[in-house]
Amino acid sequence: MKTEIIKLNPDNIYTEKIDYAANVLKSGGLVAFPTETVYGLGADATNENAVKKIFTAKGRPSDNPLIVHISNKNDVERLVSRIPSSAFRLMDKFWPGPLTLIMEKSRIIPHVITAGLSTVAIRMPSHPVALALIERSGLPVAAPSANTSGKPSPTNAKHVIDDLYGKVDVIIDAGSCGVGLESTVLDITTEPPVILRPGGVTYEQLKEVLGSVDTDPALFSKDFMNATPKSPGMKYKHYSPKAEVIIIKGKSEKVAGRINKMAEELRLNGLKVGILATEQTKALYRDAEIISAGDREHLETIASNLFKALREFDKRGVDVILAESVENSGIGLAIMNRLNKAAGYNIIEV
Repeated sequence: MKTEIIKLNPDNIYTEKIDYAANVLKSGGLVAFPTETVYGLGADATNENAVKKIFTAKGRPSDNPLIVHISNKNDVERLVSRIPSSAFRLMDKFWPGPLTLIMEKSRIIPHVITAGLSTVAIRMPSHPVALALIERSGLPVAAPSANTSGKPSPTNAKHVIDDLYGKVDVIIDAGSCGVGLESTVLDITTEPPVILRPGGVTYEQLKEVLGSVDTDPALFSKDFMNATPKSPGMKYKHYSPKAEVIIIKGKSEKVAGRINKMAEELRLNGLKVGILATEQTKALYRDAEIISAGDREHLETIASNLFKALREFDKRGVDVILAESVENSGIGLAIMNRLNKAAGYNIIEV
């Protein structure tokens, strides 16, 4: 398949380029496009054959549901059978933005999108290119992350090209994504609502709006492989570089010492070591491929850089990545969810 790359400035979107990509969607093709979270791989959500192409291009398991993207809040009405009262408060507060809502689906949604579930995940992205593409197509757009299934999600077009060139019709290059982690997925078919995947909208922000919100126990369990996935990213090992990832968790003064000791032992065994550090700790490490994910005092910087850092370790050819943990609150909950999945819950506490 020939893949066409379209470059766009989010601040000055050329209508003819967006219309071209929108027509590809309308004709049943695949378009990779930027959102504020990560790049997505889009298809017409009402076209079952088009949606199946997503699974083929990504190598994605068919029991892993997709998120449907819209450009207008009013589009929700035809995609779901019932809108809970909490949905209106959440949409008013967080849409457009990195929040996905799970509701009971309508007949218009093919079973291939929901993996046979009675519910559908919907969000309205805030990235201007994503909104323009969806609006010009006139379609709800099914879109998981635009990467090979299981690999770190793409936060710039180069990542998409590395994974999917020759497998999709169009890749829209509009620079880097801001949030850097996928959207928060919230199931509002239950009371209280349940976070199935943490992301750009935090637990604390949701609790402020809803009063009460739970988190799915699978977020913190090694048994996620046995779960029936109600949301993208729940069941399978995700976000993984080629290297083995080991998370070292504990007090900062002990973590650096343990990482340096482990790194030395791994090198003596002939392995190339990468260390995922932060701005505050990167100077503490030696004799390894060291990458700072960001600033511990501003966890949004780590969220934005995490997947890029994991992909960079692949480029450097490391065998093992030793990763510091961060606080499990705010956006840190989403960061640790992604790191835990990348490591297959291989965690050492010190």
